[in-house]
Amino acid sequence: MSLPDRFTVWSPGAERVDVHVGTADVEVVAMERDEDGWWSAPVPARVGGDEPADSALGARYAFAVDGGDPFPDPRSVLQPDGVHQPSQLVDLQAHDWSDDDWSGVELKGSCLYEMHVGTFTDEGTFDAATTRLDHLVDLGVSTIELLPVAAFPGEYGWGYDGVSPYAVHGPYGGPLGLQRFVDAAHARGLAVYLDVVYNHLGPSGNYLSQFGPYFTDKHHTPWGEAVNLDAASSDQVRAYLLDNVRMWLLDFHLDGLRLDAVHELHDERAVHILEEMAALADAITEQTAVPRVLVAESDRNDPATVAPRAGGGVGGLGLHGQWADDVHHSLHAALTGETQGYYADFVEPGVLVKVLGQTPFLHDGTLSTFRGRVHGRPVDPEVTPGWRFVASLQTHDQVGNRAGGDRLCHLTSDGMSAIGAALLLTSPYTPMLFMGEEWAASTPWQYFTQHEEEWLAQSIRDGRNAEFASHGWSESVPDPQAQQTVEDSRLDWAERSQERHARMLDWYRLLLQLRRSVPDLRDTPLGQTQVDFDSDREVWWVRRGDVTVVANFAEDETRVALPDGLTGTHPLAAWDGARVDGGEVVLDGHDVLVLGPEQGEA
Repeated sequence: MSLPDRFTVWSPGAERVDVHVGTADVEVVAMERDEDGWWSAPVPARVGGDEPADSALGARYAFAVDGGDPFPDPRSVLQPDGVHQPSQLVDLQAHDWSDDDWSGVELKGSCLYEMHVGTFTDEGTFDAATTRLDHLVDLGVSTIELLPVAAFPGEYGWGYDGVSPYAVHGPYGGPLGLQRFVDAAHARGLAVYLDVVYNHLGPSGNYLSQFGPYFTDKHHTPWGEAVNLDAASSDQVRAYLLDNVRMWLLDFHLDGLRLDAVHELHDERAVHILEEMAALADAITEQTAVPRVLVAESDRNDPATVAPRAGGGVGGLGLHGQWADDVHHSLHAALTGETQGYYADFVEPGVLVKVLGQTPFLHDGTLSTFRGRVHGRPVDPEVTPGWRFVASLQTHDQVGNRAGGDRLCHLTSDGMSAIGAALLLTSPYTPMLFMGEEWAASTPWQYFTQHEEEWLAQSIRDGRNAEFASHGWSESVPDPQAQQTVEDSRLDWAERSQERHARMLDWYRLLLQLRRSVPDLRDTPLGQTQVDFDSDREVWWVRRGDVTVVANFAEDETRVALPDGLTGTHPLAAWDGARVDGGEVVLDGHDVLVLGPEQGEA
């Protein structure tokens, strides 16, 4: 056992800090301050002596500043009774790891799978999710991306209102449950990324400001107070975030982090906090010989986010990947015909020509009507390869932030969904699937919370209703606080065996197998994809090397001539009745055909 032998907390402005140990019989221990504002006290013998408490039932403790109320440890790894209650001592070294031979998974060549632990299974725990890992292996994805697991109010929620960044949500299984899950994933050859939120904390249970200057009034985010990264008092705040990165990658053996909304990490220093995180991840990669990957969600459309760092000179931030929402928006608008909100910029056919053929950013210095300004910067394929951009048909954001939590399969035909899958999984980008997408899950995925404060719950209801009205969605919005909302969002695993869902699952398996085995789908550089549109027949041609995707967006059957000089005309995958007939391709309505060299040819 290796429980900590001292309690520590940073509170530079405090004149006195006490640690309250225990629950029924609380012992108050005075702490000592060092010159940097760190307070410490030994863990009492009855908690951390020769026979410490079992790590799963460790002692509770909380810190009181200047005689005030005791609050949870800002670096707590477990809040067993919720985010408002004392923290619990946990031994993060207790798990007996079995992944010594794990060599990791590079982002290049990966396929990500976005998973929300609470609704992936009926039980909503890490251990229950572990029982479904073989499904992901059979599907052919390489990397799981967990939605945030940092402790948040209540039992269920998305996790983006987390308030204890070091703690693992207790109802999911806590920190030991996460360690077991990662170990089990590695045993099956699956990498695991974790979605983390560093730009703000949620509004309920956020006690960081009780301890020190963790937040600033100089900047604001749309979701809460901005983290203080550049003031004179911010060195320890930066260390708080960097130590968190280090903990996830080392103590939990995570293979990477997805950094939420990094455009709201306001940092005016010469070396941005994101660059420091990238350098730390690279150092851990070198130390452990296991790739550690940082993927940013950024609204900037700026390739500098993933351009290499240049020590001592001008370079990029050095992150390893970033989400490419423009790819999602382009495919969604083309497949569904939706034009409301930000989709208005993505409806013209030329959008797909650009985004599938040239660059992940539609807005690369062009006018964004939704923002009302010019947006983005061009991508240089010589500097930034396509695999650094994570593209998707569906994500938690794009499904859950619809009024009814509609998936793509709820908005269009199965044939159009199959076309979307083919275009995504033959693209030059790193693809990401959203849980259940692979079998056209019938269940929605809606927004749900469990806040104790009625004023907060009502403000969320009001805010979402107003947002949906602005998008023209007039249907009834599920109550985020209702238990039924979360229950409706759980995957129904039994439906995978039903004909319609099994067919889609087979389609995704086949496309992922082709992506792994066909060289041109792995190696054709960004900017070397040829995209053509036959507007008369609503037929798209997308060519990457010797692989060609032919897709019929129309409802009626069509016949189109094979272009002169087209090589690789062997059918690799056909959704419906698609086939080659002499010098023509025959496509049913909403049908798609993937052509290329026969398997085994190079």
